[in-house]
Amino acid sequence: MKLSKLVGDRFKETPSDCVAASHALMLRGGYMKYVANGIYSSLPPLKRITKKIEEIIREEMDALEGQEVSFPVALPASLWEESGRYASVGSELLRFTDRNGAKMVLGMTHEEAAVQLVREYASTYSRYPFMIYQIQTKFRDEARPRAGLIRVREFTMKDAYSFHTSQEDLENYYARCLRAYQRIFARAGIPEVVCVASDSGMMGGNLSHEFMLLTPAGEDSIVLCLECGYSANMEAAECIYHTEEGSAGTGSAPSALLPVETPGVHTIEELADFLHIAPSSTCKAVVYQKNRDDSYVVLFLRGDLEVNEAKLTSFLGEDIHPAVITEESGLQAGFIGPVSLRGPEGTTVLFDRSLEGLSGLACGANREGWHMTGLDLKRDCPDAVYRDFAKASAGGICPVCGRRSLTISRGIEVGNIFQLGDKYTRSMHMQYVDEKGNSHTPIMGCYGIGVGRLAASVCEAKHDDYGPVWPISIAPWQVHLCCMRGDNAEVRAQADRLYEALQKAGVEVLYDDRNVSAGVMFSDADLLGVPVRLVASPRNRKEGCVELSLRGDRASTVKLPEETAVDSVLAKIRELAEALEAKVPERI
Repeated sequence: MKLSKLVGDRFKETPSDCVAASHALMLRGGYMKYVANGIYSSLPPLKRITKKIEEIIREEMDALEGQEVSFPVALPASLWEESGRYASVGSELLRFTDRNGAKMVLGMTHEEAAVQLVREYASTYSRYPFMIYQIQTKFRDEARPRAGLIRVREFTMKDAYSFHTSQEDLENYYARCLRAYQRIFARAGIPEVVCVASDSGMMGGNLSHEFMLLTPAGEDSIVLCLECGYSANMEAAECIYHTEEGSAGTGSAPSALLPVETPGVHTIEELADFLHIAPSSTCKAVVYQKNRDDSYVVLFLRGDLEVNEAKLTSFLGEDIHPAVITEESGLQAGFIGPVSLRGPEGTTVLFDRSLEGLSGLACGANREGWHMTGLDLKRDCPDAVYRDFAKASAGGICPVCGRRSLTISRGIEVGNIFQLGDKYTRSMHMQYVDEKGNSHTPIMGCYGIGVGRLAASVCEAKHDDYGPVWPISIAPWQVHLCCMRGDNAEVRAQADRLYEALQKAGVEVLYDDRNVSAGVMFSDADLLGVPVRLVASPRNRKEGCVELSLRGDRASTVKLPEETAVDSVLAKIRELAEALEAKVPERI
């Protein structure tokens, strides 16, 4: 490809609304163009990158005996009604009515379509196990698209679905897929991606993992243990607590439950200051409403902790939103406590396990302007059942090794895998007959990777101040040939010879044949991020050589005789590929 003919422009200025390096660099470098909120067109450099990512994914899925299929983008709502997700999924699912009045959806994920495709085919045990996958455009109506391709509404995704007759078989295959994902990310040039336990969310199932690239640009919070290597998404991370000696609940007999007038005190911070106690010596109430019927959910937890809404939603089995506490509800906002609580009919009352066994706490008195001191959970709330609803925190206790060694990092989710169980096969009445003639419901696994997000994540991890530094495996081109002073006939002839020779040798080469300044040429080369750079210039021509360097490594520059330049380029490409391959784990 000659750069003079490459569709797309490159820009010096950084757009003002970019919050991630990848967003800025991919707009500046002519990789993509904004179309609408969360929707982008791909220009040739990005299309070449994503095509290579897709080929890596296909190779790894095929190695798992996966079979590529294609599902419709537009699906009848009846499929989603079968699974129950048409009603349970929120506004991120784009619903519409076609010209005949039929209800339709745009696919944001394809579990229902996968079951519909194979439920007749897989009616006998002899056809299990198997896996099908696709790489296709999807649409998810995100409320807040951000950071370019990191969170979009329209995206290309690889989604795979495996079908099994036993949990053991699913678990074995799941482990193979997990390793395949590690190979995909390493082959794409980011072996530092970590695998973390996650919450299954709308996908359902009992076990799921996310693959996270740790970066400040990430939108997910990842809980890590520096001692034992434990890792989990904040949504799924277990919160472990113990009470410090001398604080509420330790070392003394329970005190009486007494009312205390607290005028103007509404928050935990205000209450702690007013009573001269630590926030951990309080019991706070956080109130939500269920989306389905607006009934109230009152959750009590230790005052220094935050609610993990993903855990709460998972426990309730339905979506929630922060409560609007009306006068008619009978709840006293800012003064809600667990003793003599009188909420409206249908109110769900829950207790976080941070409160279990504690005494001597301050809490709301369910009366405007009043709190209580001396709360003893065992005595005053004898019927309370305690569960984990709180967020893990930095410096907290690791649930694996028990040390106070947790840290919180930001991360981009580049892939996810789920053990779905029979959530979809049962609701959609998929059955198979075993060798004895008995009918059973198969179980499923689900495995997804966002292709554009993975490209953006690689850019996020592999860039400098001047542009991306693409790994050799997914770079849009392998070599960037710069012809300095294209108006010099001898230099032009040398560059043309190199371009032809590189192409004949099977090298993917981008040839900057423009007659522009060195500053413009090298700035564009940096933005395009091609791993190997060759420079033909008047000075090099006089010396009978060309200049070879690696993108992002100025110290790598060497001068080569023109006659050996192609062989040296091929050797450098092999060297980069072998260094990358050395970090790829073996398949299971």
